[in-house]
Amino acid sequence: MNRYTLEKTVPYIVLSMIGALFLLPLLWVIFASFDANAKQALSMPSLFTLRNFSAILSDPTNIRAFIIGLFLSLGQATLVVIVGVLAAYPLSRYALKYKKPFMFTILFMTSLPITAVMVPVYQLFMFLNLQDSLVATMLFLTASGLPYGIWMLKNFMDAVPLELEESAWVDGASIWTCLRKVVAPLMIPGICTVAIFTFSMSWGNFFVPYILIQSPDKFPASVTIYQFFGTYGMVEYGKLAAFSVIYTMPAVILYLFSQKFMSKGFSFGGATKG
Repeated sequence: MNRYTLEKTVPYIVLSMIGALFLLPLLWVIFASFDANAKQALSMPSLFTLRNFSAILSDPTNIRAFIIGLFLSLGQATLVVIVGVLAAYPLSRYALKYKKPFMFTILFMTSLPITAVMVPVYQLFMFLNLQDSLVATMLFLTASGLPYGIWMLKNFMDAVPLELEESAWVDGASIWTCLRKVVAPLMIPGICTVAIFTFSMSWGNFFVPYILIQSPDKFPASVTIYQFFGTYGMVEYGKLAAFSVIYTMPAVILYLFSQKFMSKGFSFGGATKG
């Protein structure tokens, strides 16, 4: 094997090994979810069964956890997109005096870990008697997701030509009409990107609901999944895997549903000509 062939082969070998590291846990989750006697080791089920899925879906606690998780995640994604678009518009269209420092502040807040602010947030929730409130938890998640949403949506909005709005203004459209009927439809790929990212981060968020919600019957699915880990090291691997498979479905469905909008991309060619 000459040197050129070796240099071409080694990257593929390394990438294949990295891919296997991601593939093996996924295979374990799939196989274990259909195995009534699932173990920690990866193995093909001797008999495929839906018993684990039946046990998960027949438990009202799990159904309630999924519903609460959807409420928090969809609520946060919706509010981040709406507020983010409204905040991104003046940052993109107006020559504000302190826009650059403000954008750097938003960029800094996107890198701020949520654990750094949880102690004062918890104290604030206690002071306002908001602990154990799903709505208050969703609003805090929305506030934590807004910096990223505003930053991304502002960049997507910058790609929309201002001439399109000016043409609408000539026809008598207001700023709100331009934002709703001209700018927002052209930002669908960006809106979908922010919505999917926000939903995924909220759907998998364990720390915030665990700290701010006290009643076990109000825990979302991201917290309820830990019920399958016993106090003496006993883990129900089959039910855990089945719960994990169901747990991934909302994010996958949301991605597949919005993919047709995201794949269109931005097509502004010729929009400002003539």
